[in-house]
Amino acid sequence: MKCVLIIPDGCADLPVESLGGCTPMSYAQIPTLDMLVREGVIGRSLYVPSGMPPGSDVATLGLLGYHPKKYYTGRAPIEAAAQNIQLDDNDWAIRCNFVTIDNTRKTKPIMKSFSAGHITSEEAAALIESLNSEIVPLSPIPIHFHSGVSYRNLCIARDCKTSFSKTTKTYPPHDYADKPINSAMPTGTGNNILRMLMNESQKILANHPVNIERIKSDKLPATQIWLWGLGQKPKFPNFGIQFDQPEMKCAMITAVDLLRGIATLIGWTNIIVPNITGYVDTDYEAKGRYAINAIKEYDLVCVHIEATDEAGHEGSAEKKVYAIEQIDEKIVKPIHEALKTCGDEWRILVTPDHPTPVICKTHTSELVPWLLAGSNIIKTGVTDGYNENSAIKNAKYIFKDGWKMMNLLVR
Repeated sequence: MKCVLIIPDGCADLPVESLGGCTPMSYAQIPTLDMLVREGVIGRSLYVPSGMPPGSDVATLGLLGYHPKKYYTGRAPIEAAAQNIQLDDNDWAIRCNFVTIDNTRKTKPIMKSFSAGHITSEEAAALIESLNSEIVPLSPIPIHFHSGVSYRNLCIARDCKTSFSKTTKTYPPHDYADKPINSAMPTGTGNNILRMLMNESQKILANHPVNIERIKSDKLPATQIWLWGLGQKPKFPNFGIQFDQPEMKCAMITAVDLLRGIATLIGWTNIIVPNITGYVDTDYEAKGRYAINAIKEYDLVCVHIEATDEAGHEGSAEKKVYAIEQIDEKIVKPIHEALKTCGDEWRILVTPDHPTPVICKTHTSELVPWLLAGSNIIKTGVTDGYNENSAIKNAKYIFKDGWKMMNLLVR
């Protein structure tokens, strides 16, 4: 059986006024996805357990069949695995965003951009180098900063088991887009360390050459770092063993370290695709092409697309519609055509991990629509297309324990 899993991150949404009351999924022209719904089944899943934050870290674990309450230890340690950063039991990994804070209202600073205007990876790497040379000596605990993709970076704290704890509370910056940040400062054990590092970064970045050039080019500067998503070394069982298929070969195609890290930790191969950005301008066609090549070697290939989530965070329905249509035309369509001619039995599953409604600009914890088509999948003939309302109306399966859903694809 050849299986392909396609994850349009944060694709699910709510009705949008500018789209005539449609969701981006129902507004977009997606003939291949609509056809697959007719040829297969549509359903709904909740990948985020009650009481847990609806981040892509938690949701993707649930989507891939891992109960988040059992296995989740934090976002940053997963991303550390993507960079082959080894963690010992006494280490902590901390996500480090470059952000833009509007301090014109001194008593009420605003999160102007959780991504520092989607700063480039090269610019971020230069800023990380400065942080290592100027902040690390000031830190009360041993730390080191590691550059990642664009605004997504890491801070690793070594041999400091008790510096933080489960009571340490941090907040994702994308939850505060265009909102005041006073209530989003770290609390609990070690909050003074995190706050100090964030405050010191403002001094270092204020007149950094990278920011000077960005301002000259009418781009947002990275005004400080934002530390969040901390956690300790995770331990996940191998995916194939989890589903009683120890010989199963699986591969991940993604632009972001979070998905690469999960893939690494569950025994998958990461396939690196040039020119993919984790944004709306990514090379959709290349993702489809590399996936088709991977199908020849692997039993399960996962293609993750971050663009839909980023559009949701920006509050841009137009960008989200564009990304959905690109996914349909340049990823789903060629992959489906390749599967039909591969000579093996096959299945294709398309599912978001969580909604990222453009009117909210952040993740929500709700059931998302998915479709499953291929060999031994009974055709239901749904004609309402692939979208949220169609799933509500026509769902053949509803998984409120979303981590149980993966059985439909691989068993």
